[in-house]
Amino acid sequence: MPTNTIFQKLLVLFFFVFGTQFFAQDSIATPSTFQVENGKTIILSTTATNPKPIKINQKTYTWIPHPSDKSQKIAILSIPYRTPASTITLENGSIVQIIAGNYTKEQIQASPNKVKPNPKNQERIQKEREEANKIYSNYSQERLWNSAFIYPMQSVITSPFGSARVFNNELKSYHSGTDFRAKIGTEIYASNRGKVVIAKHRFLAGGSVVLDHGEGIFSMYYHCSEIKVEVGQIVEKGDLIALSGATGRVSGPHLHFGILIRGAQVDPLDFIAQANALF
Repeated sequence: MPTNTIFQKLLVLFFFVFGTQFFAQDSIATPSTFQVENGKTIILSTTATNPKPIKINQKTYTWIPHPSDKSQKIAILSIPYRTPASTITLENGSIVQIIAGNYTKEQIQASPNKVKPNPKNQERIQKEREEANKIYSNYSQERLWNSAFIYPMQSVITSPFGSARVFNNELKSYHSGTDFRAKIGTEIYASNRGKVVIAKHRFLAGGSVVLDHGEGIFSMYYHCSEIKVEVGQIVEKGDLIALSGATGRVSGPHLHFGILIRGAQVDPLDFIAQANALF
């Protein structure tokens, strides 16, 4: 086992989440093997002074300071949902095995105009998508999150990350977040300290709040009935940011909670578990 306590915690978490065998050396000092499902996250750590950036599928991941241990650096690798099963060899010889997650299908009945929007609304959707992607590609380089993440509310999870979404008997997408049961007007809290970068009503996501936590990490809160923050505002972990609703493409009231890391939507609960193991 490694001497580093933090990395031990990560390994224990990996065993729990993936049931996978890992080699217990420093993430980059000695070649190791990692296994991860598409749509999930790997957090690697090292005590090296100047570790080389990690390149996976034409994306470069830089090492950033560990949030609670000044002797270490971490790299947060986000594996996009649509990444096919594959084996990737890192520069130091470590191997990342990407396997297909056991995701299910969900049948959802929604308003026909939300499932098959007219040309005007299609143009709106595309504009909103481009606006969001521009925001996600210009994230704050400064770390704004400074402690463990929290759930935006304490409620029953009604739909997990990764399910194929079949709207009105037509496959449309995959579920890019986690849904919490929430009657209209339920309070929604910031998962961590961050800057408000989206606070508006959008066609598919409805009332939307997005927080930039720095270093490429964003949290998303969708289908809100009321928004309590403004773009540019800095919010603290646990601050009230919105009320839940049934706006956008929905079958009923709930909160859609998402996490995006370096342009990839990942399982938010999996990310929170791994990030919190760093503290």
